[in-house]
Amino acid sequence: MPDSVDVEPDVQAERIGSHIRRLRHARGMTLVQLAEASLLSHPFLSQLERGLARPSIGSLEKIARALGSSQLELLSGADDDAEGSDAPVGLVRADEGSRGHYAEGEGRMLVHGDQRRFHPMALAGENREFGDAFSHAEDEFLHVVEGTIEVDLGDRGRFTLGPGDSLYYVGGTPHRWRSLDAGYRLFVVKEHPARL
Repeated sequence: MPDSVDVEPDVQAERIGSHIRRLRHARGMTLVQLAEASLLSHPFLSQLERGLARPSIGSLEKIARALGSSQLELLSGADDDAEGSDAPVGLVRADEGSRGHYAEGEGRMLVHGDQRRFHPMALAGENREFGDAFSHAEDEFLHVVEGTIEVDLGDRGRFTLGPGDSLYYVGGTPHRWRSLDAGYRLFVVKEHPARL
């Protein structure tokens, strides 16, 4: 009888952990700082980054917020690692692109590859109340495709936007939005954190 059993590594956990580590490094954060910011334990985050643990949805949300990111971006970065998509031309068909939770709605990444200079996303939601404000180092561009939203930029003001309206805000600007009617569809472009 053998002394050890070969276990297939959890490739998805390794990809998620690797992506979190790259984003943490891009932010100039230590594991201890990420643990403090996310209210998660240092040992858990260390195991996570090495692919030895999988985050729950709640843990992933805490990590994403601490890194100024979203669950969608963390998971899509891990998915795109699998595709190795850093080709000079990228095509994402209507039924493709990583999908997941983003702020108070759902999003879809409109580009493959974590090494792209910016991350375009299609977002949809119906939240009539503001959620928590997000703030990250990257500049962000928002364009309303459908619906009417109110965008709260903290000290920089509140703006009502309808179809065809766009808003650009620099990194570090707290931002959140809510629907003023039945729902919204947005196009959001965010700089890549490692490219700043």
